[in-house]
Amino acid sequence: MASRREKLEAMLQGSPADQMLRYMLALELEKEGECERSLQLFSSLMKDSVPYVPAFLMAGQQMARLDRIEDAKACYADGIQQAQAQNNSHAAGEMAGFLAAIS
Repeated sequence: MASRREKLEAMLQGSPADQMLRYMLALELEKEGECERSLQLFSSLMKDSVPYVPAFLMAGQQMARLDRIEDAKACYADGIQQAQAQNNSHAAGEMAGFLAAIS
């Protein structure tokens, strides 16, 4: 039986630009300990023509857990800007709270 990760990878072959699938795969990779690959996927989501705001939050949290505090701060700061640009005040506020906690 295919793992959750394998199922997500298979679905992505048919829809490689699907942000939700890429996000779910990044989360799954982190669970499996593949942090660098997970962060690469989050980074690609953050660089999309319409950046995927939840990726900034999750990447920032992951970086903080990896003790990459300066990277996490930069990620949250970028995420706050993007969330505000997309009128997502909830996400901006959440990231501001995480940023304050590590500053």
